[in-house]
Amino acid sequence: MLHTIPTSTLGPLGEAMAHAVETCVHCGFCLPACPTYRELGQEMDTPRGRIVLMKEVLEGTLPLAAAQPHVDRCLGCLACEPACPSGVPYRDLISPFRALTQSRVQRSLGEKISRFITAQTIPFPARFRIATAFGRIGKMFRPLLPARLRPMLDLVPAQVPPAESWPAVTPARGERRARVALLTGCAQRVLDPDINTATIEVLARHGVEVVVPAAQGCCGGLAWHTGDLRAAQAFARRNLAAFPADVDAILTNAAGCGSAMHEYHLVLRGTPDEARAEAFRHRVLDVSVFLHRLGLRELPANPRPLKIAYHDACHLANAQGVRREPRALLRAIPGAELCELTNAHLCCGSAGTYNLDQPEIAASLGEQKARAVIATGATVVASGNIGCLTQLRAHLAKLGSPIQVRHTMQVLRDAFGDER
Repeated sequence: MLHTIPTSTLGPLGEAMAHAVETCVHCGFCLPACPTYRELGQEMDTPRGRIVLMKEVLEGTLPLAAAQPHVDRCLGCLACEPACPSGVPYRDLISPFRALTQSRVQRSLGEKISRFITAQTIPFPARFRIATAFGRIGKMFRPLLPARLRPMLDLVPAQVPPAESWPAVTPARGERRARVALLTGCAQRVLDPDINTATIEVLARHGVEVVVPAAQGCCGGLAWHTGDLRAAQAFARRNLAAFPADVDAILTNAAGCGSAMHEYHLVLRGTPDEARAEAFRHRVLDVSVFLHRLGLRELPANPRPLKIAYHDACHLANAQGVRREPRALLRAIPGAELCELTNAHLCCGSAGTYNLDQPEIAASLGEQKARAVIATGATVVASGNIGCLTQLRAHLAKLGSPIQVRHTMQVLRDAFGDER
């Protein structure tokens, strides 16, 4: 697509945004892959429509206010990228555009409060745990609160599991085959800390020594995808310093976190840390990829057949290209039957803080995904992202389904007979 974007005035991210725009040929292959187009049926709520809008804002021919509602409605699921025959790097446009324009966006007071609370709680596990407690109290006053804040209360779980902690180093069982460092996340540590426990258990059982750096923090994905570049850079720098060099890989067990860490080179573009970020991102792997390459040890026979539905987390399948490995791990469980979902490529609607920012669209997508899971007849649904698991759990519960919602590592850990 031809453009007149003045890249020299847009800072370090200008060239990446312009390249994404010029790669698009406006063919429309992205339309059926886009969840918001399927929901709303509007050209401007498609990837190619948003590319045109962002291009015109960057060129100075369209007011930001005209484009912003459509940009806000983008899930950032990146389903458009594998669907695109031209290889448009949409991620190099949407997040940088949000970062570039965020200070100029006009938001309501309710939106500002919601975004502030989210940014100051979710990335910090201790604060987030306290916030969930206050949220449960706040539900009693829900009718009195502004409509913009009610979705935040609706997502507060009835209870959260007790806090868990993990040793700085968990030794490998038997002969050591590898040494890794694990990102333990922020929301995941509060909403389902057993995912980390299961991950460490499975890795240790397979001869992997696991290091949990004490100085690590949030991956920065929440800030990056909502346009808070300064905060995203601070989180990225913290993790660059926290993770050791003497490990075979830096592992993530949350798709959103892994995707964000793979974009550190973009987050830190034009800073003295860009080269470090470029080297760092190549060391980051999803745990399913690492385990698949390492090879599973033999699992014990399962006395009961296990029917598993697998949900592709968008930031695992689309952002990282990881589809085959988690399926292969689950199929390795004796007696397991793996089920595929109808319209598996469509986002479940979680997408970071999308549930808070666009609750109606998120709820519609969540219900569709839950119904697709129920249609498989599975007893367990597995995925690789805490946001997806939370969304699935909520919508399956609304539909009265008893299907268990588990992380891939929890399913594997349970198959070894180590269920807690």
